[in-house]
Amino acid sequence: MRPRQPANRPRPANSPFRAEAAPARPDYSVDDRVTHDRHGLGRVVRLDGDRVDVRFGSQTVSVAVTSPRLHAL
Repeated sequence: MRPRQPANRPRPANSPFRAEAAPARPDYSVDDRVTHDRHGLGRVVRLDGDRVDVRFGSQTVSVAVTSPRLHAL
């Protein structure tokens, strides 16, 4: 038995419950400086599709480009 899913009904333009627009995808390039809410300051070392590898001090972390925790400086 499949779990019940909510109906995809169109919402009126003035509805306070309408879906929010997706945020713009930031463009990162190698050597861009970034900050992460958990890891702190870092530098982009590699781009891989929808993920970026960021060097934070002595560790490299793969972070989703659309992560709300990652901010370009």
